[in-house]
Amino acid sequence: MAVPLLGSQLLNVRIRLMLAIVVTVVVSPLLPEMPDFEGLSFNSYLIIAQQILIGALLGFLFQIFYQIFVLGGQMIAMQMGLGFASMTDPANGISVVMLGQFYLTLIMMLFVALNGHLIMIEVIVRSFDVVPVAFEAIDRLSYWKVVIAGSWMFSAAFLMALPAVTALLVVNMAFGIMSRAAPQLNILAVGFPFTMVLGLFINWVNLGGFLDQYMRISSFVLDYIENLFL
Repeated sequence: MAVPLLGSQLLNVRIRLMLAIVVTVVVSPLLPEMPDFEGLSFNSYLIIAQQILIGALLGFLFQIFYQIFVLGGQMIAMQMGLGFASMTDPANGISVVMLGQFYLTLIMMLFVALNGHLIMIEVIVRSFDVVPVAFEAIDRLSYWKVVIAGSWMFSAAFLMALPAVTALLVVNMAFGIMSRAAPQLNILAVGFPFTMVLGLFINWVNLGGFLDQYMRISSFVLDYIENLFL
């Protein structure tokens, strides 16, 4: 329900339910021995609520990992003048900038191609070892770590978009100097398409290091999840 791609609106509800059942069948033999609880007791419902909360936290961190690239694409698009070009995101059902949607599509392809779904299942299995099924409450520090995760989403997106934004800022400053030096030139008519074309070229150049950025951010996210409940 919470993890991106598999839990998005791209998949039918019945397919998501079948995937949840399949993951449960795969994960169940790998889990440690479970304690005994009465089936309809109040404690059982508390345990169920706790496990749902843990799964939501893990899925939320994966969502932040995806939104880093969407936010970085939106920063670049706003600077290059493509902020008006938006489309409906089929994964979330909201309108996003086309460049952010392009980055989101790349991340989905890399996630599946690099066995990200298998890593997700491994994270689920390891979470039962880190946080056993018991009445012990989750440490408050873990909740605070999830809240702080929103801050590094913005910082990581800013670092990803910084080269392109800096280059486009230099171009805009140059056009500003030209407009002051030669007011008779129609800088707006020339600068807007030039900035857009240059932005597309910069994005094409950035695609060469996109995989390195993905690997760096994904390793940080996985380490963050591993240390979340410790």
